[in-house]
Amino acid sequence: MTREDLRHASRDALIDLVLTSHARLDVTEQELRSTEQELRWFKNQLFGRKSERRVGEEGDGVQLCLGELGEAPPTATVRGTAVRSHERKKRLPKAEADEKGLRFDDSVPVETVVLSNPDLEGVAEGELERVGEKVRHILCQRPAAYFVKKLVRPTFKRKATGELTTAPPAPCVLEKSYADVSLLAGMLIDKFRSHLPLYRQHQRMQAAGVTVSRTSLTSWVGQAAWLLEPIADAQLASVLGSRVLAMDETPIRAGRGTKGKMKTGYFWPIYGDQDEVVFPFSPSRGRQVVEGLLAAFEGTLLSDGYRAYDLYAERREKVTHAQCWAHTRRGFVKAEDVEPDRARQALDRIREIYAHEETIHNRGLEGEKKLAVRAERSRPLVDEFFSWLRHELAVVALLPTNPFTKAARYAMDRRAGLEVFLTDPEVPIDTNHLERTLWVIPMGRKNWLFCWSELGAHQVGTVQSLITTCVLQGIDPYTYLVDVLQRISVHPQTRVAELTPRLWKENFADAPLGPLTG
Repeated sequence: MTREDLRHASRDALIDLVLTSHARLDVTEQELRSTEQELRWFKNQLFGRKSERRVGEEGDGVQLCLGELGEAPPTATVRGTAVRSHERKKRLPKAEADEKGLRFDDSVPVETVVLSNPDLEGVAEGELERVGEKVRHILCQRPAAYFVKKLVRPTFKRKATGELTTAPPAPCVLEKSYADVSLLAGMLIDKFRSHLPLYRQHQRMQAAGVTVSRTSLTSWVGQAAWLLEPIADAQLASVLGSRVLAMDETPIRAGRGTKGKMKTGYFWPIYGDQDEVVFPFSPSRGRQVVEGLLAAFEGTLLSDGYRAYDLYAERREKVTHAQCWAHTRRGFVKAEDVEPDRARQALDRIREIYAHEETIHNRGLEGEKKLAVRAERSRPLVDEFFSWLRHELAVVALLPTNPFTKAARYAMDRRAGLEVFLTDPEVPIDTNHLERTLWVIPMGRKNWLFCWSELGAHQVGTVQSLITTCVLQGIDPYTYLVDVLQRISVHPQTRVAELTPRLWKENFADAPLGPLTG
């Protein structure tokens, strides 16, 4: 509207114009606040603290902020020691090549093992004449070192009959492969425990003087994972037999989608009440995945606020759905920049609830004693927390897009699930124990980035289920894998559950099998 139009406009038209301008201004201010919130979130993702722990909490006095440098300690006198300069050795030419394709140079240690022949037991040495031998090289591994073990099978001739006999070959985990069980276990540990991609392991082998194709490494890992799959399935059955489960989901790029892009799939880690965890893979994040995995489960399911878990629990009479307090708290952490006072009050109230959980843990309380402490001390705090949230939402006029409003609504909508831990001593207050365990998947994502296929992602879940459970059970994963990979071919299928880490610890940990060749 021009100046001339304003001069000739009526009083009612001017009033309408002013009201319209104010309404547009309000919308603009809301959009500006929303944009500022998004900008703060992106800055925090790039430059902010990843931990949700608040600076200045009790027990955080030793943590210094930038610029708060303490007094430098007195400089100690250090004596110098003369060190002889390093002289690089000249690389030796390739020396040997195995007929199966294994190639290595003189810098690779070779240990010779002479295999005994059980057919010649009790035969005097004078009755035998050594006429030759059959030699085979297999690639082995010790922690942080590769070496080749030379297996010698002497061939003897009985002087009396002229019959030739040779020692039988040593058993091998992978048929017709020169990969020893020590190498297979080491590769699995390096990839899934140390998150070292196979191409880096391949580079390390080359630096050690061993020439092996990367295709062979991929094939060995896939075959080993296939052998371990029945054990992981047995562990899943054991986990689903728990009375209390914790479940979450985490994304992974698996399988090729459109040109130049990978599809997004999901691992669904499930943590049982006997310190066992499994990592089933699915290309979907839909509700049907939860229903399929937990079809036979009866008990309490602890999860975050993802709607798929609610829908699953609503259809199961024998399933109780408990909610995670850590995820509830996370919303108020995000609201600190916009509503610092209210967010601080909410976080302080939640911290008091957690303080009683810490007391319970430190005193080692279980069962009824644990439940009594929660009923006496935690229950009043929880009731007071939700009463305060209801008051804040009713009295204070906050926009629905306000981060504090979202966090408060999230908590209020899930109150029943958040209070389950007050009535069941076996239910944890949060899923932090599961999140600490599933961190192996994001760490792997940062290193090997993706899985070429959905089958590869499934194999990652199989191996990671066993290795991570070994850590939870206090078992050395390398010792476990070396033992189990050898037992698979002779262990009865009906007792495959005995090879899961928890039961293996009871049955075989005292006398584990070493590498095939000793």
